[in-house]
Amino acid sequence: MSVQAMQARDGATAATSAIRVTPTGAAVGARVEGVDLRAGVNPEQLHTIVDALGRFGMLYFPGQDLDDESLMAFSRLFGSELDIHALTQFAKPGHPEIFVLSNIVENGRPLGASDAAQYWHTDLSYSPTPSRVSLLYALKVPQDETGPLGDTEFASTAQAYADLNASTKALVAGRRAFHDAKKVKPRPGSHFTRPLSVDVDQRLQQVSHPIVRTHKDSGAQCLYVNEGFTTAIDGLPPEEGRALLHRLFDHMTQPRYIYRHKWQTHDLVMWDNCLTIHQGIPNYGPHQPRLMNRTIVKGEVPF
Repeated sequence: MSVQAMQARDGATAATSAIRVTPTGAAVGARVEGVDLRAGVNPEQLHTIVDALGRFGMLYFPGQDLDDESLMAFSRLFGSELDIHALTQFAKPGHPEIFVLSNIVENGRPLGASDAAQYWHTDLSYSPTPSRVSLLYALKVPQDETGPLGDTEFASTAQAYADLNASTKALVAGRRAFHDAKKVKPRPGSHFTRPLSVDVDQRLQQVSHPIVRTHKDSGAQCLYVNEGFTTAIDGLPPEEGRALLHRLFDHMTQPRYIYRHKWQTHDLVMWDNCLTIHQGIPNYGPHQPRLMNRTIVKGEVPF
């Protein structure tokens, strides 16, 4: 299969080494079939997956049977170092690289973080070296009579930047914005409202990154701000900076940039944190169990 064929976004299906990559038809996302991730992937298959992730920003692999070891092994194909989340109480016992997202409580103890980042964000943008790639594996998906609940929305930051008018591009060119994990403290259910240890507090210091970030591999330019963690623009008065940020947030989250993923049990979803932002949809209750395992591949200093 040629690279040109892989670039098609008209719904055509691409195939390499039995892998089928089918675009969602939205500005972001593709379905990947024909590969057993637990059994491992060969170099040609990995090339196809990496290429597709760079083109579509987000991929989902239905029907995967992954244990903790195979999830971490597949994650490390995209970077050798996996992040250990600051909220270590929600790490998988024995596997601190796996962060558990869940609303299930057993013996009075929550199995995972229940708020599930229900706001637009990109993972670890508050870190000096934010996440390159995130992977999320569904073990239990909340349901009601209409079907699965707890969808995740993804939006294309590359297309959002490309569509900015010339004056806004000029306004953000060369500027940096501040990112702070503690911005989410006031949100209902946020686990950052709880007292933080000195070590965790030191890990969560404010950082700044370029508003227009260049993708390391493709060179694509992306808007690298998000409602969840971006607080201010360096060099602008606070009110002016907030107004510009809200303009950018509203622009980035227009329906034309969004794919909404409806989860099925054993879906593995992965996304590029430069090319996308995402948010969880909290349309389920405590009686509708949700259990997901997440890994985060560490990235580089944005430029």
